[in-house]
Amino acid sequence: MDIEQFIVKPSKGIQLKDFDPGFTGKYKKKDAKTLLQEGIDQLAEDQAKLYAQNTYSLLILFQAMDAAGKDSTIKHVMSGINPQGCQVYSFKAPSSKERDHDYLWRSMKALPERGRIGIHNRSYYEEVLVVRVHPNILASQQLPDAIKNSPNIWQQRFEEINHFEKYLVNNGIIVLKFFLNVSKDEQKERFIDRIDRPEKNWKFSVQDVKERAYWDDYMNAYEDMFQHTSTDWAPWHIIPADHKWYTRLAVSQVVCQRLEALNLRYPEVSDERRQELVEDKKLLENEA
Repeated sequence: MDIEQFIVKPSKGIQLKDFDPGFTGKYKKKDAKTLLQEGIDQLAEDQAKLYAQNTYSLLILFQAMDAAGKDSTIKHVMSGINPQGCQVYSFKAPSSKERDHDYLWRSMKALPERGRIGIHNRSYYEEVLVVRVHPNILASQQLPDAIKNSPNIWQQRFEEINHFEKYLVNNGIIVLKFFLNVSKDEQKERFIDRIDRPEKNWKFSVQDVKERAYWDDYMNAYEDMFQHTSTDWAPWHIIPADHKWYTRLAVSQVVCQRLEALNLRYPEVSDERRQELVEDKKLLENEA
């Protein structure tokens, strides 16, 4: 799969209307299951090397409108990973304690250790999305008035985020950012499905419907965010999300290709250590 088609080129203005949420390329649903399983197997192998090498870590961020499929994508793509090497955090509205800190604090606390994969379901990007769409949230934040009222606050946050991600990459934390691009019509169908199926009722909130009234505002906020935070070191990937089978396959391919590019290897054993292992083996074989 050509993953370059999903990348937002740094510093280039984009319009989401140019990205088809229903795109599936040359792939068919009947073939996707096999291809996804191949990706899952490859990811499991790469994750084992990542863990053993203990040099890099991988931070995966998911952003999307409601019902775009973040949870199911994480569930399926990461299904083959050793749980000891993966951490998943789902960020909701900040708690009172979190509001007493800077907006990057809770994400910094949840960064993956070397050798591990960290997945953030929503992230610090909410601070330039939902906070921007709903000004009352910004007004309630415990910030100096000069900052809250600054006409440059969004540009300031874009720069802070870019510097933060550059810092992470410079310290061996690979940052992969995904926007699951679901259409408004498909979101509506998924909401109705959640209402019609009792086992999915718990996933639906009346607030989900209310947020649809701000769809255009969110699209504008996302476009500005992409333009200012898709960088050479941490580019955004816009993934078609109207067909979940394709979303999972595309995300799997991006993650696998990024890990493969690291040329991960199991730690090499010195000749001296290898000789010690031979002696240890003899001791074991000669046990009574």
